Amino acid sequence: MTLTSPYDVYQRAQVDTASPAKLVVMLYDGAIRFLKQGQTAMQQGNREKQNHCLVRAQRIITELASSLDMEAGGDIAANLMALYQFMHEQLVLANLQDDVDKVQKVREMLESLREAWAQVEIAVREPSSTVVASGAEVLHAA
Repeated sequence: MTLTSPYDVYQRAQVDTASPAKLVVMLYDGAIRFLKQGQTAMQQGNREKQNHCLVRAQRIITELASSLDMEAGGDIAANLMALYQFMHEQLVLANLQDDVDKVQKVREMLESLREAWAQVEIAVREPSSTVVASGAEVLHAA
């Protein structure tokens, strides 16, 4: 893949240099951004953009689910997997039924999880937080 714009190059550098916890936060940010855009498109009756944005959010959620280390992550990973599956199903239904409320509920769930992962990401950068950091890397093998 050829990166042509300075923004693309910047984005690639952000991903290449990010910690696993930061990558998870970036995925949450992307999903939340696409859900906001999807909600707006849904409210404006732009079904093509709505579908595009909600499918992009679903793909990010699928990526989050596929990066879970189910063996090392134990119950926490299992609970996250259940949440990701629920969110994915809700977005499929929201897209079919043009249901902004379902999108909003998933968005709120992702925002809550994003905040938790942002705290983990901060702890990863702190030298005294190695227990939290290694635990985070166990959950998502990003």
